[in-house]
Amino acid sequence: MLLENGSKLVMIGDSVTDCERARPVGEGLFEGIGRSYVSVVAGLLDFAYPDARLRVVNMGTSGDTTRNLVARWQTDVLDLAPDWVSVMIGINDVWRQFDSPLLTEQHVLLDEYEKNLETLVSSTLPHTKGMILISPYYMEPNAADPMRAAMDRYGAAMARVAAAHKLPFVDTQAVFNEKLRHVHANAIAWDRVHPNSKGHILLAAAFLNAVGFEWPK
Repeated sequence: MLLENGSKLVMIGDSVTDCERARPVGEGLFEGIGRSYVSVVAGLLDFAYPDARLRVVNMGTSGDTTRNLVARWQTDVLDLAPDWVSVMIGINDVWRQFDSPLLTEQHVLLDEYEKNLETLVSSTLPHTKGMILISPYYMEPNAADPMRAAMDRYGAAMARVAAAHKLPFVDTQAVFNEKLRHVHANAIAWDRVHPNSKGHILLAAAFLNAVGFEWPK
């Protein structure tokens, strides 16, 4: 597995990551890590690798775009001195263009999105053992739907950044596409974005597979 014994993993993103995590740092007692896929990841790592002493920190913030991450990256990631960093971001970069079409100052267009990701990666890799990039998604099976098509373009941009730096890339859209072959999107997320517990488990499993997690038998 990529995460060596004693590693500190900081997982950052938007509301899908946040899920009521503690402030200012998402860890500690009483669900300080929140209720998202991050807590599932932390629980399974502790279960499967009880002696590894892997520390998982949730630094998600609801509503964030890549622009927000760039602004808070030093305090909320680099100052925490992580060994590994995972980034799941892009949903709001796309969503604001659809739910707030007139508020163009909030829109993070594709070129800026990719540039922001590159800034985050290039400023982090020299100080860590590595990063894992987790794509944005939209639980819409119709790939021609405008928001789903836009999300696919942003996911492809993240994949390009990951490939350029030889980083693990988690294609969450592919994960949900497979699930949507069997159930309606409403069974996973009422708004096609914020997943229920089943959706968070899918995200956690995809992340763990990407880092070489050995599933207990």
